[in-house]
Amino acid sequence: MPDYELRRYRQSLILGLIGVVKERFPGEQLKISHSILDGVYCELVGSVLSSREVQETEEHLRNWVLSDQPIPYETGKDHLYHCSINQQKVTTIYPPLDQSGSLKHFKLIHFLPGFILLFPNIAHRESISPFVPPEKLAATFSETQRWLENLHLSTVQDVNAIITSDSSHDLICLAEALHEKKISSIADQIFEKRRNVRVILISGPTSSGKTTFAQRLSTQLRVNGLRPIALSLDNYFLPREETPLDSCGQYDFECLEALDLPLLDTHLKTLISGSEVETPIFDFVCGGRCPTCKPMQLCSDQILVVEGIHALNPCLLPSLDRNQMFKIYVSDLFQLNIDNYTRVPTTEVRLIRRLVRDVKFRGIDPERTLAQWASVRRGENNNIFPYQEEADVMFNSSLLYELNALRPLAEQLLSTVTSESPHYQTAIHLLTLLSFFNSMESSTVPFNSILREFLGGSAYEV
Repeated sequence: MPDYELRRYRQSLILGLIGVVKERFPGEQLKISHSILDGVYCELVGSVLSSREVQETEEHLRNWVLSDQPIPYETGKDHLYHCSINQQKVTTIYPPLDQSGSLKHFKLIHFLPGFILLFPNIAHRESISPFVPPEKLAATFSETQRWLENLHLSTVQDVNAIITSDSSHDLICLAEALHEKKISSIADQIFEKRRNVRVILISGPTSSGKTTFAQRLSTQLRVNGLRPIALSLDNYFLPREETPLDSCGQYDFECLEALDLPLLDTHLKTLISGSEVETPIFDFVCGGRCPTCKPMQLCSDQILVVEGIHALNPCLLPSLDRNQMFKIYVSDLFQLNIDNYTRVPTTEVRLIRRLVRDVKFRGIDPERTLAQWASVRRGENNNIFPYQEEADVMFNSSLLYELNALRPLAEQLLSTVTSESPHYQTAIHLLTLLSFFNSMESSTVPFNSILREFLGGSAYEV
């Protein structure tokens, strides 16, 4: 099942759920709120569902699947899909499958005040992965949701209205103030644990703004009287010839075993003891370590800041005392919906960020970025998402206005993907998604904003 077909599979189940809820709870409003694990969190607005009601809803949805009903839809000129389900008209950004009978794999999990509709994931498409309650991730979504409600914002149109009324400056200030407040709060938590914590570990999926976050956190730590020192995991890569191979016989640079774990573990324990180490410098051109090293020593008022995809993996530093580590998960958990049934996928927001950044800073054209995306996603599913609940704190790097600011650049890039490209369908879909966001001038984005990591012009080294 290719990724696009997986999206269609999920969209079809959501349509079936909409029809079932309309039948079982007449007068109630279903909201498909946000992605969580391999599913979406759903709720009836203003209501609390019991476990029995969720179980019965799942049974009705399975009956709809077994009935193998057609899922009628029409393709609009705007590249949207206009569907009819249980005499209800729903507009979607992905087309559904033709029939309901193939939608065999799903599960509804009671998750107060609503439930999670679980789908198959990329790695296991013929089954549902075991469910482990994502308490910290759910709390982060809830925190953002409360903030949106305080600002009376719930949909993309609410933000568009602010931009249309020439109040985008206020919107930017609010969004950036939330980030600064949260980063300051995290720095305060670390300061309170300064007698024990010697290493800050930061991880998150691609294009989450981890680099800018790490530097802004370091600024706040300095305000608190601590002296952060960055330690790059990239310098601990094994020489190319010792790098493990993947199932296709290619170098697997994203697996944990691509790092020299014993050396890293020894160096961190030595640094924490107050002694000096000679940290390696990796040369990515030749695929090996430089002959020179960088001396490093950790004083009592200094703290290590380590950022990388494996930073939350317990196997990264197995012999280090957990109390000496403070783990942070950073991700762009975009939470504005187009409407109650149509959410904006967080994965696609990150892809749009990456498209703009890759051209701006890495000389990678959109065609290549789109071609690499499936591999990037596999790496995230294997190396990042399974460990997100290991974090002591989570930081939502999304910004209310980001797709409005990214739209002009992203549209220009995506329009270069021709109809002959195997990624044309994805490009058209992303253009359709962007069309819901009013464009705004990006010159007003602050220079310390996480968004500058993608737009350019950042006050930090990104």
